[in-house]
Amino acid sequence: MSLGKSIRKKRQDNEINIAPLIDMVFILLIFFMVTTTFVRDAKLEIERPGAKSGQQADNRSVRVSIGRRGEIFVDAQPVKPWMLQARLREIISRQRIKTVLVIADKHVETGMLVDVVDQCRLAGAKDVGIAVEREI
Repeated sequence: MSLGKSIRKKRQDNEINIAPLIDMVFILLIFFMVTTTFVRDAKLEIERPGAKSGQQADNRSVRVSIGRRGEIFVDAQPVKPWMLQARLREIISRQRIKTVLVIADKHVETGMLVDVVDQCRLAGAKDVGIAVEREI
């Protein structure tokens, strides 16, 4: 009888429990899914103009996107043109850094781009930049 117990005990010792391993893999998967950020310009397909003097933008700036057909987004939320200044004023008043980055398609009319930049400054933005693709 004692021989049978020792054989069963050896079998139990040789088996590996993989349940904690599976739990850990799922926890890591969830961690990486939550911490990964996907940056896309407000659900718009924007073809940015090129510039050789382009610099890295501050990630904490408010992003105003202008699509090819004139649609405007503030931090990926659609905004009507006449509401742009009020929406920006609301966002800028809550932030310590008062920088706005305008991301415009290269086919947007210059008049509309100037109007958006003007609305950003009137809303209280200290610095207004225009996003470009850096040319090498």
